Amino acid sequence: MTLEESCDALLKLGLLHHREHRLEQARTVYSAILRVRPDHADSLHLLGVIAYQEGRTDEAIGLIAQALRLNERRADYASNLGNALQRAARLSDAEDCYRAALALDPDNPTAHNNLGAVLHEQGRPAEALAHCQAALALRPDYVDAHNNLAIAQADCGQFEQSAASARAALALQPQRIETRNNLGIILSHLGRFDEALAEFEAALADKPDSAEIRHNLGMTLLKMGRFEEGWREYEWRWRTRQLGPSRRDFPQPLWDGSPLDGRTLLIHAEQGFGDTLQFCRYAARVAGQVLLEVPPALAGLLEGQLGGCTVIRRGDPLPDFDTHCPMLSLPALIEPAPDAAANAKPYLRADPGRTAAWRTRLENLPGLRVGLVWAGGKRPGQPVLGIIDGRRSMSLSTLAPLADVAGVSWVSLQKGPPAAQTQHPPPGLELHDFTAELDDFAETAALVEGLDLVISVDTAVAHLAGALGKPVWLLNRFDSCWRWRTGRTDSAWYPTLTQFRQPQPGDWTSVVGEVAAALARAAGPRQ
Repeated sequence: MTLEESCDALLKLGLLHHREHRLEQARTVYSAILRVRPDHADSLHLLGVIAYQEGRTDEAIGLIAQALRLNERRADYASNLGNALQRAARLSDAEDCYRAALALDPDNPTAHNNLGAVLHEQGRPAEALAHCQAALALRPDYVDAHNNLAIAQADCGQFEQSAASARAALALQPQRIETRNNLGIILSHLGRFDEALAEFEAALADKPDSAEIRHNLGMTLLKMGRFEEGWREYEWRWRTRQLGPSRRDFPQPLWDGSPLDGRTLLIHAEQGFGDTLQFCRYAARVAGQVLLEVPPALAGLLEGQLGGCTVIRRGDPLPDFDTHCPMLSLPALIEPAPDAAANAKPYLRADPGRTAAWRTRLENLPGLRVGLVWAGGKRPGQPVLGIIDGRRSMSLSTLAPLADVAGVSWVSLQKGPPAAQTQHPPPGLELHDFTAELDDFAETAALVEGLDLVISVDTAVAHLAGALGKPVWLLNRFDSCWRWRTGRTDSAWYPTLTQFRQPQPGDWTSVVGEVAAALARAAGPRQ
């Protein structure tokens, strides 16, 4: 038997062990081949696959890349290298590998599916959808591709189609927990809460300690108004892939809601500016010494407010404290359900001097003075959140019908890249833009105080206006955030807020038409 024949025989033995999940025996065989043939590409590749299966990602990348250098024409090598790179969060490199695999083998359903998954992770849902569909065209019973297609369709706001794709995946593999979780999320987006809960509960029956499922269950319960249960499940957020990395670990214990009795409590902000503006209200209701750590852009606004809290800019040294609490854990400890009476009065105020200065600058604007925000902000390094931002945001051109409403002076409150659209507004929609002067939320609050109304998509500015007690019209997407509930035009958190909701996913036209009609009724000569 020649050396080549001997290696082939050993490779078949190794593959047999590998297919039967006897990884140690397979590794021994592949390693034996490499001792006599160090350039045996298949053995290097398969050792890399074992390393990937056992969680040694860097080793897998090195071995499979070495195999690919020896044989650049192998689509399976390129695809498996993409898998390892994707696990290592090297998403652009993984995409390159999947595309290389498809260049070698255009009819490779696995490469199409995996490329779809990595495009989703990069926040490119339309491209992801196309590749998932291509994978299913080649292999209609491909469970992973049905599941990934469901995710891509949901990212694109195609929720009914997404639910159908998830159900197709479950028909092929009923015990697939990931798919049940995804279907629960989709059904929650559609407002079919009882069905969503059934999917989450079925998934939890098999995996009761899944943080992802419990977190999604919690958000659905909150959306339903089942606050006590919802906040309890929401605490699982710190074990999820999305929020777990941002968890703050201190040697001091978590606060359990008990009287401080001379202890000092640190409340630390989490997630976005809007979350901090919404839930900082609870800090004022804690009796005792409270430290409130917030993003620097909010510190100037919150200083001297919220009872006797000492405001600390995130990044500055922390004073001594005895116990701590993430901000969104406060409601469960203080007031699980929002209290209309407690929320009846504004809990933030703008600086009187700054407010007076802005009122002077705005006094010559005729008619109703309306602030406008049409887009949210994408968080760096979190492209999946960018997908959600795409659904909550619109372009300035979408607001063109508002230009037909007489008796309104428009003031842009839009920050970030979408603010560049003010340079080319829709005809007739003249925007007064002072945003270059808004270097923190204290300045923005003073400007907002000088307005009659704020119209905003779901951004921090909507929360700011609500906290100040200013009239605010929220332009809300169909798959609304849990905090706005469903089937409501008001808000339990902000008595001055009115919601205008998409009747169908992506339907901003109806929303803008409804807002234009309401604004025409409200606008008129100033008294």
